[in-house]
Amino acid sequence: MTTTNELPEKNDFIRAIIRDDLQSGKHESVLTRFPPEPNGYLHIGHVKSICLNFGVAGEFGGACNLRFDDTNPTAEKQDYVDSIKEDVKWLGFDWAGDVRYASSYFDQLHAWAVQLIKQGDAYVDLQSIDEIRANRGSFTEVGKPSPQRDESIEVNLARFDDMKNGKYPDGGAVLRAKIDMAHPNMNMRDPVIYRVMHAHHHQTGDDWCIYPMYDFAHPLSDALEGITHSLCTLEFEDHRPFYDWVIEKVGFDNPPHQYEFSRLNIDHTLTSKRKLKRLVDMGVVSGWDDPRMPTVAGMRRRGYTPEGLRDFCERVGITKSDGVVDHRMLEFSVRKSLEDTTARGMAVLRPLKVTITNFDEAVAKFDELKNPKTVADFDGEVLWLTQPKHPSLEMGERRIPFTKTIYIDQTDFEVVPPAGYKRLSPENPEIRLRNSYVLKVNEHKLDDAGQVVELIATIDENTLGNNPEGRKVKGVIHWVSASHGVDAVMRLYEHLLLEDDEISDASLHEKEIIDADTDADTLWIKQHLNPNSLTICQAVVEPDLAKAAAGERFQFERESYFIADAIEHNADLPVFNQIVGLKDSFKPE
Repeated sequence: MTTTNELPEKNDFIRAIIRDDLQSGKHESVLTRFPPEPNGYLHIGHVKSICLNFGVAGEFGGACNLRFDDTNPTAEKQDYVDSIKEDVKWLGFDWAGDVRYASSYFDQLHAWAVQLIKQGDAYVDLQSIDEIRANRGSFTEVGKPSPQRDESIEVNLARFDDMKNGKYPDGGAVLRAKIDMAHPNMNMRDPVIYRVMHAHHHQTGDDWCIYPMYDFAHPLSDALEGITHSLCTLEFEDHRPFYDWVIEKVGFDNPPHQYEFSRLNIDHTLTSKRKLKRLVDMGVVSGWDDPRMPTVAGMRRRGYTPEGLRDFCERVGITKSDGVVDHRMLEFSVRKSLEDTTARGMAVLRPLKVTITNFDEAVAKFDELKNPKTVADFDGEVLWLTQPKHPSLEMGERRIPFTKTIYIDQTDFEVVPPAGYKRLSPENPEIRLRNSYVLKVNEHKLDDAGQVVELIATIDENTLGNNPEGRKVKGVIHWVSASHGVDAVMRLYEHLLLEDDEISDASLHEKEIIDADTDADTLWIKQHLNPNSLTICQAVVEPDLAKAAAGERFQFERESYFIADAIEHNADLPVFNQIVGLKDSFKPE
């Protein structure tokens, strides 16, 4: 096994199929589609589908449609539509022509439903939802036919018309495809294709009180748009026979074909849209864009980059086998995108006061050192150090105030250090302060609880930008001026889940007439939720960081990558969200 930072060659089975189809003349061009249901925000699993559908279209000189399969008005919102469009754009993709909606095809879909009835391929079922569920059978027991299954075409046409005209209440009647109640594939046991829903639709308003099921509208929308390669995840593999059946019964000469690839499962990461919605509804998170959420909006607010997400999806690749991806691969890709794009800064997350007793006399001599590597000026109280914002890239400079009282991180001093500890302690009192002097701790003060609350120290006046003579100082720590530093809020994140979540968000499309078990979801979430997923630190940052624009990313030296929160950050009280740690032992294979 070898490790490399290079991306794998894009030669998966889907690209091989497309290449063969173009070479054989089966298709002259490629047209894919990304077909989200607007019933929630997109999450990391959707990013893989977006990258694949838009990616292969671009690679082969084709196009990709953005189509909302908006067939369930009770679960859909315009807010979801708007967020999905924003997410696709932010990820770096653009769709062909105007945004499309399955609801734009409702007239044609209704006409095809009538056609199926006239062909004897569909019928109106008056059973209740519970009866339909009970009579559907199981994997070991065939289904029982509906009492209305063999009614005449005329009766079914009249009943379907009554459905359309609002003569049935919600759940009072459904239109079912007439296939085979003993079929080994449960999805072929007379699936529901229309149901009564007296609900306002975000696109069509109150024009309809019957709505097509996803499994009916989706393949026909593909066919209408001339999609050449319908790409979806493996949970839809069992739905493909009905996909083919309905297109064939309607009578398309050159139908699209559905190809399935493995969904994206990441350890410790929840990718069930239904469960994510429950997190929002329960108030566990602040919203769909909470930085802990694996939604695109949440990852964007946390500071993940579109480049990092696209890199991650390319590294995961496209296969036919489901598996679980190490979350560190995602962090690796995000970190890789940040290394050469973020300015540096110093932030102390757990402040420990340090008083420098010889500050005045030591700093007053800084200009005598004449070190060309150190640019500084002293105004009598503050030594202003000028440092580049990035060590190797041209990002400008920042001015850092060095004062008599500073803060270092509490973890950088231990009275009784653990084995291997290489920072400050009574046995190892010297260390270099980043960008400035060598510091020596002479005394530490404790509070009544025995906690260190202040260090009394001195600086070596000859070490501003210079190594001390006659001794070697190990270690460098960051710091912030106590008098000129700015109070800030730091949000640190762990996984939302205590354990790996490998539970697939199995398709509920064929069961949309049945409500999801929200009580079970609530219990599951309470059992698996990590109570430490969010830690808030009252930190201190160097003053230039308070001037950061919302959404600006930084590497806080020796800490992590952070982003100024897009909503709550302001100059008076900066708010930064942790993006990802500075390094990890993970290496891509």
